[in-house]
Amino acid sequence: MKIEDFNPLWYNVFAKKQIPPRKDEVLMQKIVSIKCPKCNNNHSFYRYGKDKSGFQKYLCRNCKHQFAPDRPSYRPNKNYPRCPICGKATFLHHDYDFYSNFRCGDKKCNHSMFVPKTNAILPASMSKLVGKTDFKRMRYPLHIIITALSMFYLGKNSFRNIALILRVVNNVKVSHTTISNWCKKFAPLFNNLSLELMPMLNFDSDEWHTDETVVKISGKKYYIWFVIDSETRFVLGFHLSPYRDSNQAFTLFNSVKDLGTVNSIVSDRYSAYKVPVKSVLGDKVKHIRVESFKDDISNNLIESFHHQFKAWYKTKQGFNSFDSANNMISMFIFFYNFVRPHSALSGLTPAQVAGLNLTTKQKRHFLLVA
Repeated sequence: MKIEDFNPLWYNVFAKKQIPPRKDEVLMQKIVSIKCPKCNNNHSFYRYGKDKSGFQKYLCRNCKHQFAPDRPSYRPNKNYPRCPICGKATFLHHDYDFYSNFRCGDKKCNHSMFVPKTNAILPASMSKLVGKTDFKRMRYPLHIIITALSMFYLGKNSFRNIALILRVVNNVKVSHTTISNWCKKFAPLFNNLSLELMPMLNFDSDEWHTDETVVKISGKKYYIWFVIDSETRFVLGFHLSPYRDSNQAFTLFNSVKDLGTVNSIVSDRYSAYKVPVKSVLGDKVKHIRVESFKDDISNNLIESFHHQFKAWYKTKQGFNSFDSANNMISMFIFFYNFVRPHSALSGLTPAQVAGLNLTTKQKRHFLLVA
């Protein structure tokens, strides 16, 4: 029979449209092309479920080897770090939001290392200050404002007491509401001054102490995370957050890691510090966890700072908002580091112990004196 004798409709169906092969024929063609990668067997095996990625697995009947031929071949990433112990290649063991855990490919070494994802770690709250960055368009003289701020952050005076002292001693009438606004809105200005002074200081130390404490903002619990240098008593950084987990420790250590070189981090037994110390600060930094008060190394240094901070904080009876709390804590730390003399430091400030040496003119420029 010739093709011209066919019905035109029947001709269009079979001549122009290809009929797909049956499903069993596709499976047979696929099975025939499969080969065991271990024993090169290409005829004696059967299907054996699917792997984690959903690819078909096969079991070789000769060597009992399981394999998935459709799964793409894995090639190690060349950007993975080398093992610092033996120098061999590593593989990704676990991948988390803020860090990656790599292990050495050599089973004898089996070294585990943590690499932080610095771009994924959120910035600390001390970098999120809101307010004024200068004294322009202020009604009162600069020395009156600095005097009021010093009385508030260096002592336990309330806003009404400061207004009373300024009226009696300086003959300046200022409302307590105005003083309250001064103590909040100039935080970005003093933070910029602190950033200008930090390059003059040296924070290379044997120990940095870290801990967290509780404050209340509008009746809700918030946690402040601190890092303090043991040799200078300088507060290196802080982070205010409603959460108490390892993510906040990542944020805290990431904000202070470039300030200096430290040999060890001292903390309490809270497990949230373990991985952030290893990943952000590196394996060379030793993590000392204070188990009891009988240990040779204690965390009393930062507990003493908490005592001073809480003594100032209790007079405030909590904070009204997160922004005001963040600003006021930032200014308290500025006055603690650069203005307040410490009896344990022979009457010097932590900044002076860290190497700050300014003339009287420079102190006025940086608002360290009224």
